[in-house]
Amino acid sequence: MRKFRRKKIEDAELDITAFMNLMIVLVPVLLLGMVFSQITVVDVKLPESALNEAANNEKNHQVELLIRQDYLLINYPQGVPVKKISKGEGGEHDFALLSLTLQEVKRQLREKGIDRKNITILSEPDTHYQTIISTMDTVRSYQAVVAASVVDAALFPDISFGDAPVSATEAAAAGGDS
Repeated sequence: MRKFRRKKIEDAELDITAFMNLMIVLVPVLLLGMVFSQITVVDVKLPESALNEAANNEKNHQVELLIRQDYLLINYPQGVPVKKISKGEGGEHDFALLSLTLQEVKRQLREKGIDRKNITILSEPDTHYQTIISTMDTVRSYQAVVAASVVDAALFPDISFGDAPVSATEAAAAGGDS
């Protein structure tokens, strides 16, 4: 009988130089990239429930913005129209005119000694997401020139949301379909 002898196989040395070079380059690049990715968070408040008399009085003096398909409607106090802003020629809402109108409302409120920071945005269920975001950006602040520099001045930074009441034309259409 023959005895077979196995040769001893030497363990190969693990070369991690290429991996270490990759990590030396990759870690700083990833850390630098983190600085540029930031998340913007907007605080949004749900409308307060009108359970007591004080809440009802406060709600009656609420600035409202209704977003309809064809126009924007600013109400102050609640339910009393201030200005109706129709869509522009391009078929888009006129956010520049909305900003100017809200600035005027804010100025008039300050003249009466009222420092209002909240607004309720009421939108229809099929309102486009970008329209809501553009409206929020418009009602939150506007660009003003202060001491030869442009700054963002606050309009109504505390935003609440709700559903727009059914318009008269929608109510008539729903009544006619029944």
